[in-house]
Amino acid sequence: MLRSIFRRKSPLAPDIPPPAGPLVERPWPIRLAVIVLSVALVLFQLYTAGINPLGLFYQRSIHLGFILMIAFLVFPVAGPHRKQGPTGALVDGVFFALAIVSGFYIAVFLNDIIDRAGFWSSTDVTVGVIAVITLLEASRRVVGKGITIIGIVFILYAMAGPNGPLPWLGDIMPGILSHRGYPIDRLAAQLYLGQEGIFGLPLGVAATYVFIFVLFGAVLEVTGAGHFFIELSYAATGRRRGGPAKAAVVASTAMGSISGSTIANVVTTGPFTIPLMKRLGYKPAQAGGIEAAASTGGQITPPLMGAGAFLIAEYTGVPYLHIVLVSIFPAFLYFLTVYLFVHIIAIKQNMKGMPASELPSVREVMKKGWHFMVPLAILMYLLILGISPMRVGFWAVISVLIVAVLKGSYDWLRFAPREEGTKRPAIGEALRLGGLKLVEACEVGARNALTVTIACAIGGIIVGIIGLTGLGLKFTSMMLAFSGGYVLLALLLVLIASLILGFGLPVTAAYIVIIILVGPALNQEFGIPLLIVHLVVFWYSQDSNVTPPVALAGFAAAAIARSGPMETSIQAWKFAKGLYIIPMFMVFNPEIIIGGPLPIILWNGALALVGTVAFVAVLEGFFQARMHLILRVLLCLGGIGCLSPYPAAEIAGFLSCIAILGHNAWLAWCNDRANPQPA
Repeated sequence: MLRSIFRRKSPLAPDIPPPAGPLVERPWPIRLAVIVLSVALVLFQLYTAGINPLGLFYQRSIHLGFILMIAFLVFPVAGPHRKQGPTGALVDGVFFALAIVSGFYIAVFLNDIIDRAGFWSSTDVTVGVIAVITLLEASRRVVGKGITIIGIVFILYAMAGPNGPLPWLGDIMPGILSHRGYPIDRLAAQLYLGQEGIFGLPLGVAATYVFIFVLFGAVLEVTGAGHFFIELSYAATGRRRGGPAKAAVVASTAMGSISGSTIANVVTTGPFTIPLMKRLGYKPAQAGGIEAAASTGGQITPPLMGAGAFLIAEYTGVPYLHIVLVSIFPAFLYFLTVYLFVHIIAIKQNMKGMPASELPSVREVMKKGWHFMVPLAILMYLLILGISPMRVGFWAVISVLIVAVLKGSYDWLRFAPREEGTKRPAIGEALRLGGLKLVEACEVGARNALTVTIACAIGGIIVGIIGLTGLGLKFTSMMLAFSGGYVLLALLLVLIASLILGFGLPVTAAYIVIIILVGPALNQEFGIPLLIVHLVVFWYSQDSNVTPPVALAGFAAAAIARSGPMETSIQAWKFAKGLYIIPMFMVFNPEIIIGGPLPIILWNGALALVGTVAFVAVLEGFFQARMHLILRVLLCLGGIGCLSPYPAAEIAGFLSCIAILGHNAWLAWCNDRANPQPA
C-alpha cells in the first residue's frame, strides 16, 4: 500500500497556481513524512471537532505546528522546480525543527506560561521570535513573497518609534502614523503569547471550522463528486447556446459550494470546460477568462465561502447559518452576471449548443451520482438544527465516508464486467484501494489547508500590530478625510485598497486586513450595517483573483487555455464585474441582507436583479440584440436609479430598465421571426 502511495504524484495545493515548469519529485522519505503528518493532522482535527474539543491555545498551536511541518516538507527552500542539494536539505531540516518548537511549545508549557503572564521568561521571548521568523518563511514558500513583505513591513512599523529598536524609522514617518514604538520582547509577547497575534481569531477560524469543511470538500473530491457535478452541469446546460461556457458557470457554482477555493475550481473544472469552449468558438483568452470569473464565485458561494463565512460569523457574532442564508441571493446574482456575459457572447458570435449525442442526460448522471447529494443534504439539515458548524463539519465528513463505503460495497456486490476477461476485485484489493482513497483525501485536505492557515496566521500578526499601535483608529480618520463623508467615495477607497492589497495578499488575508482597518469607519461613521460591511469587504477582496496584473485565477486558467496570462486576466476581470456591482446593491438596498417586511424585501430583491442585468447589458452594449448608444445611456441611468435611496428614483429606474430591456428583447424576437435560422 505504501509503495503505491509513494508512486502516486502528489496533488498541488489548489490555492497555488499551476507551476510554470515541471515539479521535481520529492524523495520517498519526505513523501512518507507528508502522508503521515497529513493523516495525523486529520485525525487530530476530527477528534477535536467531534469527540473532545480542546482549549483555544491547544487547538490553534497544535494545528499550526502540523501545518508548518507539512509546509516545509512540501515546499523546499530551493523551490519546487529545482533539485534539493545538501545545503537546502539542511535549511529545510532546521526550519522543520523550528516549526515543531513554534507549534508545540505553547501546548506543552501552557500552564507555566499562564502562571507567569506579563512576566515572560527569556525562553518565551526567544521562542516567540523564532515562531514569527518561521511563520514568515513558511508564508514566503507557500503563499508568496507579497504577504511576507507586508507582514515584515507591519513588524518594522511596530518597532518604529522612540521606545522601539528603530527610532529613526519613526522619525521619517508621517505624523498621523507615528507611535511610541515597542521593544522586541513586548512585540514577541503580543504576537505569540497572547490572543491578538498569531493565535488570534483568524487562525482560530482556520484551525476549527475551515479545516473541517476543507476536509469535507477533499473527501467529496477524492470520491468523485467533482466529476459528478461537472457532468451534471453539462447535462443541464450543454445543449444551449455556448453550452460549455454555461456549464463552466454552473459547475463552478457546484464545486465552489464544497471547495471554497478559486484556484481549486479552475484546476478542477477548467481542464474539462476550457477545451470545449475553445472547440465551440470561444477565443482561448475568453475561455480562460470565463472559467476564472466563474471559479472566483467559489469563495462567495455558500455554504463554505472559503474561510469567509466563518470569519464573518466570528467578527460579527451573527450565526453561521444566517450568513449562509443571506449569501445565497448575492451569490446567485454574481453567477447570473457571468452567465449573462457568456450568453451575450454566444449570441454575438452565433454559437450553438453541443450535440445531444455528445452529452449525458440528467437522469443518467443522477442515477450514477445521486449519493453525492446525501452528505450535502445532511450538512444543511444539521446546520438548520443549530448544531455548531465544527460539529456539523465532523458529521458531514463521516457521512461522506459512510456513503462512499456503502456505494463501494453495493458496486462490488453487483459487479458486472464491462470487458471480457475482467473479474471482480478481491476483497483485499478493494479494501486496499479504499484505504488509498482515504489517505489521498487526508493529504489533499492537509495541502488545501496550507494556504488559508498560513495566511490567517500572518493576518493575525497584522491584526495584532494594528491593535497594538492604534493604526485602525488613525486609518478611520484618514478615510473620513479622504471621502468627505460620502459613502460612495468611501466604498471606492475600500475597493482601491483591496485591489492594492490583492497584489500581495490572498483573499482571506486581504479581507482580514481591510476589515480591521476600514470596518469600524464604514459601520460607525457611515452607518452601514455591520454584516453588510463585512460582506462588502469580503466581496471586494476577491478581485485579486481576476484583476491584472496579479490575477491568480486568470493565470491558472491561462495555463490551461494556452493563452496569454494578461489577456486572459483582462477577460476574467471583465466577466467578474459582479464583484463590484452587487456589493453596491447590498449597501443601497440593505433589506436583501438584513431583512425587513416581506414586500420591501421582494422590492429590493427585484431592484437588485433588474439593476444587475441592466449593468451587464450596458457593459456589453447588447441584450438579445445590439443596443443603441442612447438606450445604453438611459439604461445606465436606470441602473443607477435602482441604487437610489429615494423611492421615486427607484421606481423610475426600475421601470426604465424593464422598458429598455423589454424593447431590445422584442427587437430580437422580431428579427428572428423575419430571418429564421435553418435547423
